[in-house]
Amino acid sequence: MTTATEPVTRRVEHVMGMPISLALRGRHTHGPEADAAWAAVLDALRVADRVFSTYRPDSVVSRVNAGSLALDDAPADVHEVLAIAARANRATDGAFSVWRDGTLDPSGVVKGWATQRAAAALRALPDTDVCLSAGGDLVGWSAGEPWRIGIEDPRDPTRLVATVPLTDGAVASSGTAHRGAHLVDARTGSAPEGIAGVTVLAASLTDADVDATAAFALGTDALAWLRRRVGRTGLVVWADGTAETFSHGPRRR
Repeated sequence: MTTATEPVTRRVEHVMGMPISLALRGRHTHGPEADAAWAAVLDALRVADRVFSTYRPDSVVSRVNAGSLALDDAPADVHEVLAIAARANRATDGAFSVWRDGTLDPSGVVKGWATQRAAAALRALPDTDVCLSAGGDLVGWSAGEPWRIGIEDPRDPTRLVATVPLTDGAVASSGTAHRGAHLVDARTGSAPEGIAGVTVLAASLTDADVDATAAFALGTDALAWLRRRVGRTGLVVWADGTAETFSHGPRRR
């Protein structure tokens, strides 16, 4: 069992256009096992980038959008991501979508999905607490002292609106703090009003990331929607700076 006083080692690389950081605490913070697990994480994310990047002209997604590859001929991972997106689209009555004007952009699913899959390599490190972050969204576990995760204020990223403990699960946030009004309600094509940010805690980063993005797209309906999502907890920050929490399912420690 680890304690909060044990040293934490950190590693950072830039993959998929964002910082990927790893915190380790416990038995395997250094050495060949840790090195191999970290390398496997990065390899998995680089593979995902080659498939899903909307910036690389040679990616599968770019080729689909260019018309040089039929969507039906895309690899199985693409169809898995599209199935996740389709479920979110149905659950939000169309507010969440990875399609815009006939162009595929699966970013709202891929970051969490790819990071959750990559994190599997870190399960090979026994007696080691893990926290893997991709652009601020993270998945982690701890056999002892929980990780303490700070939630940024989407209106002022220099301050925190909350700190949550993470024992085994994932945390994802969606909002305009770092990239401006890049998220839209797919039904209108416009940025949702009345909302500044959403943070979701769930068992997997795939679920947390998709639900945070989907809820943000719903704007003022975000909180009511999240309160119906089983196994999710978190908070919504409104445009006026007020924050409200939600919980549906087992409470986290």
